[in-house]
Amino acid sequence: MPETQTVSAEEVQEFLFFSNRKDTRRIIVQTQDVRKVYRMGKIEVHALRGVTLSIYEGEFLAIMGPSGSGKSTFFNMIGGLDKPSGGKVYIDDVDIAQLDAFELAWLRCRKIGYIFQSFNLIPVMTCLENVMLPMTFAGVPGEEAFNRAGDILRQVGLGHRLTHKPPQMSGGQQQRIAVARALANRPAIVLADEPTANLDMRTGQEIIDLLVGLCHDLHVTVICATHDMKMLDKCDRVVWIRDGSCDRIEARANIDIQVGEMSHE
Repeated sequence: MPETQTVSAEEVQEFLFFSNRKDTRRIIVQTQDVRKVYRMGKIEVHALRGVTLSIYEGEFLAIMGPSGSGKSTFFNMIGGLDKPSGGKVYIDDVDIAQLDAFELAWLRCRKIGYIFQSFNLIPVMTCLENVMLPMTFAGVPGEEAFNRAGDILRQVGLGHRLTHKPPQMSGGQQQRIAVARALANRPAIVLADEPTANLDMRTGQEIIDLLVGLCHDLHVTVICATHDMKMLDKCDRVVWIRDGSCDRIEARANIDIQVGEMSHE
């Protein structure tokens, strides 16, 4: 008798979702049975217990989970900031665990843009200089970096603040600088870690709309770790991580989001 292959629930959900949409976009990120174990002396902490997920080019994906669920660990795996104890992470069909330090740095610099909750801007540098910095690391010539940084900042609505420094700007404006910096090297993927957590409701909505525009206009894949329901209202899919496993994957169309509550149709 031929051996029966076991298919996980999340793989079935993914198949049905994208089959129904007749989605022809290519897979840009794929994780296969990703596990992560942290060892503290004789104690083992299983942060991830085998997460399998496909993320598509131009998709807006939200990753949710309570504190300690493994959400941040999984987020770091996708971004090449940490390596799994087992399983595979592919970016554009490249197994990033097989890359050496130089190759991994090249990938993170050119393929992935990062947006952090705390902005992580350099306060003594101007808005323009902060956005030019990743291009300097990537070897972009100075004049090209200068012109590209100005163009990107104008796209995010900061063309009039090029020479201002972060401490002179509001939280929303600083996050716009962070978005512009993430786009500096024209990445295929933008990873956003709680990008609206330190912003008021109106400014947070502006940042969300900005990220949605990246998907639609530039075909950038945006992956957000978030608890913001406004973010969920704009995404294509939501992935819930719980106890180190993929608890469920939902298409946005199947989630009924209302003020103060969220239910499934």
